[in-house]
Amino acid sequence: MVGLLRPLGRTVTYTRLLHLFIAMVWPSMWLFIQEAWWTWVAAALLLVPAGLVPAMRTVEGLQARLLLTGQRPDGESTGIVVAPSASWTDRGRLVVWLQARLLIGCVTSVIIVQLLVAVVDLAAAPFRGDTASGALHLLEGHRWWHVLLLPPALAAMAVTVVVPGRLITALAHRLLGPSPAERLAALEERTEQLLERTRIARELHDSIGHALTLAVVQAGAARAAGDPAFTDRALDAIEETGRAALEDLERVLGVLRESGRPAAARPTLADAGRLLESARTSGAKVDADVTGPLDTVPGPVSREGYRILQEALTNVLRHAGAVPVRVRVAVGDGWLDLEVRNPLTGVTSESGRGSGLRGMRERAALLGGEAHTGPAGGDWQVRVELPLR
Repeated sequence: MVGLLRPLGRTVTYTRLLHLFIAMVWPSMWLFIQEAWWTWVAAALLLVPAGLVPAMRTVEGLQARLLLTGQRPDGESTGIVVAPSASWTDRGRLVVWLQARLLIGCVTSVIIVQLLVAVVDLAAAPFRGDTASGALHLLEGHRWWHVLLLPPALAAMAVTVVVPGRLITALAHRLLGPSPAERLAALEERTEQLLERTRIARELHDSIGHALTLAVVQAGAARAAGDPAFTDRALDAIEETGRAALEDLERVLGVLRESGRPAAARPTLADAGRLLESARTSGAKVDADVTGPLDTVPGPVSREGYRILQEALTNVLRHAGAVPVRVRVAVGDGWLDLEVRNPLTGVTSESGRGSGLRGMRERAALLGGEAHTGPAGGDWQVRVELPLR
């Protein structure tokens, strides 16, 4: 019983009823002017051209979101669209919606008025004489036992208050909800957002992880060296690396704070010298071989190549320490080849399970390339091939 009465305590139950009554306002005014059955037919016919107006779906959608779902009109989780009609299918669905809203509102209004009069009539039955009842035509006069019909009448009133509201809400989700094309567009937008979040996660992992790794390695090397000159160089490198990491962090956080804001310029392979110098300052013996015009590499390829090189050098310093590193970057024949090799150690051989190497493979795959990581001829090798087109 409590479950049956719970809807009567919700505000949305009565806002749904208000939504239906709003649809009855202007036909009712017309009915006061001309009392004829054809006024309802004319009202229904006038809704057809109204439903063909694209902006009408925005008006109906805003009303439905506010009154039928109890949510803010600018909410996104209601399943009701507030965008103008984009196709004739949307216009047709809106016409059906307007007709259904008018019909359900009309029937609900008539039933509620009749039940309200009946409830008042039944409640007053024991206190009245044997005069004819104007509300209950099946009963003649008033008797004391007529009051026993009051609970069924109240139950019918409760059902009439709740059920039409639920029915019109279900129709709103069906007729004012997104079309298949809009659902596909929303799915594509959601996919783009997830991809962007994944890219930002990789950016943070690569830039901040690289900076922290270099800082730790350089600080440890400076403490172990006991050379003031070396310590000064290490501190300078830590400062430069930290400043670059802060710039990357500010750029990424700016994108997260303002989704419509374009990302600031990201580093490219033209800035690879900074990575190589940071690795050398950390104690690694870097032998770099760069061939081909790096300035001709397309922006996306050059930016992702920079991040892959950054992650590869970070892994060397993190897992192998200050060891000889061979870096080869070659541009030509429509491909960018990037290779990083260092002597294989027991710890490095287990690093293939990390998220960094998985991020390299993801970056390469998104650009249509390939990334190979693992032991090769006594070395740990990272080799990436990215198409330039």
